Amino acid sequence: MSIRVLSEEIKEGISNKELFLLYKENKDIEVRNELVQRYLYIADILVRKYINRGIEYDDLYQVASLALIKAVERFDIEKGFEFSSFATPTILGEIKKHFRDKGWAIRVPRRIQELSHKLQGAKEKLTQDLHRAPMVRELAEYLECTEEDILQAMEASAVFEIQSLNQSYDNENNEKDLRLEEALGIKDDNFTTLENQDFIQSILKTLSPVEIDIFKMRFLEEKTQGEIAKQLNVSQMTISRMEKKIIHKFKEELTSIERRN
Repeated sequence: MSIRVLSEEIKEGISNKELFLLYKENKDIEVRNELVQRYLYIADILVRKYINRGIEYDDLYQVASLALIKAVERFDIEKGFEFSSFATPTILGEIKKHFRDKGWAIRVPRRIQELSHKLQGAKEKLTQDLHRAPMVRELAEYLECTEEDILQAMEASAVFEIQSLNQSYDNENNEKDLRLEEALGIKDDNFTTLENQDFIQSILKTLSPVEIDIFKMRFLEEKTQGEIAKQLNVSQMTISRMEKKIIHKFKEELTSIERRN
């Protein structure tokens, strides 16, 4: 039996346990997808615990959803466990792994990431023991690594947290503090508009006066082919052929530009 042939009413009457047994029997992708859909709320609940930690909700939700699919595929209902108890560690593990791999503003080797996590604790411990700030050599001895590793970990620590756009900085030339977002450039859509205008103008130079009229009426005034044919006193088939010719010229020019770039 496949869930593909079942109506929505019958689907709703099938328990989760029955679906897991059905999936174990035939590995039907539609059965798996139905189970994933029913348990997506678990992914949502777990992801919300990690909101505002530097990675967007949608990205984490995608990671959690993929982990949920893996959990459904591996789960064996006959072992007597609750699926939520089985899936939660799997999803959390993938979320935490994603933070380790993607949660850095700049890509940093895993070894240095892990050392960076240990560095602050080592600094605090040695500061208490030595009654002063520890030197790089002392940190390296304590963490059993090289001095170069310590220096790399110190640099890596600076990129672990993405800075808030609302963070303020002293402004020497103005009494008002400068926020980071005020120092960043913004996307100027005028450049795209100018590029599009130049592109269209270059195409228009290759069109005949009649083709230009058809282009304006069809794509700027949004008239139908029938309306244009009536206005120019030609058949609609003629307008259709000329429109295809115009579009072909646009495609050729666009392809030429892409090759040059």
